[in-house]
Amino acid sequence: MSAVDALMTPEARFRDLPDFPYAPRTLSVEPFGLTMAYLDEGPRDGPVALLLHGEPSWSFLYRHMVGPLVDAGLRVVAPDLIGFGRSAKPTRQSDYTYARHVAWLASLLAQLDLRGITLFGQDWGSLTGLRLAAEHEERFSALVIGNGYLPDGTPPRMRPKELAAAVPFLVWRTFAKLTPVLPIGRILNYGSGGRLSEAEIAAYDAPFPSATYEAGARAFPALVPISPRDPAAEANRAAWRVLERWEKPFVTAFSDGDPITRGLERRLQRRIPGAQGQPHVTVKGGHFLQERSGPELARVVIDVTRRAAG
Repeated sequence: MSAVDALMTPEARFRDLPDFPYAPRTLSVEPFGLTMAYLDEGPRDGPVALLLHGEPSWSFLYRHMVGPLVDAGLRVVAPDLIGFGRSAKPTRQSDYTYARHVAWLASLLAQLDLRGITLFGQDWGSLTGLRLAAEHEERFSALVIGNGYLPDGTPPRMRPKELAAAVPFLVWRTFAKLTPVLPIGRILNYGSGGRLSEAEIAAYDAPFPSATYEAGARAFPALVPISPRDPAAEANRAAWRVLERWEKPFVTAFSDGDPITRGLERRLQRRIPGAQGQPHVTVKGGHFLQERSGPELARVVIDVTRRAAG
């Protein structure tokens, strides 16, 4: 497999991040031997909380959750996906595929030998996290999904409200591909309900000094399988066959203000056996619900981790 051209964001861009005192670790992930940055906080022998971010954010999104999780005795692992945060950024959009994102994360799990994992996944953290759980189910003890899903390219029969909810995603998909300027910090602010400070907006802009670094952010929306012919569709259908017999704890923690994923929590609850009898919650927030309801989401992760441990 040939190498890819990849950039690393200068570390100076990450100085003085608000409420984010955590030092990143790095390792080399396959394919291509790219550098993946990740947080690894808390006791090494504690139960593992794997926090997977979506697009176009990075592990900074979890700054309100890491502290409460560590205080509860959990080991918190929060990677920056390839193309985001402090991780390597291939410069061609064609270098990013759904399968590679899953493989890069699987490489991290294997190298750290993470087991007994409670996943919290949001946005693409759900698309990658649910695939990881299905393909490496022996490593996972519980799943928590907030504002996310696992699309497999099957055209759903949607009610009018659900059809209306699909429109914002399709608009975003087109915008990310065509806009000459991708204002990532402002996008995070909008998706958080306009609650971010200028310093927080700057923190989300930090990984992207110029447009050359943005290939991953621009590529991601087009990788969501919305057609049965999508390259990721069959692998996601295979993952669903595992999830539809998943009996370990599965909890949804969606927000009350996300136009993109509204209603998908009910589909997850219907399809996954482990969701039955679980204390599903709705929290305050927009698409990036971690910004407004981080401590509440941390409590959900803590509680389900303890239930999974028996």
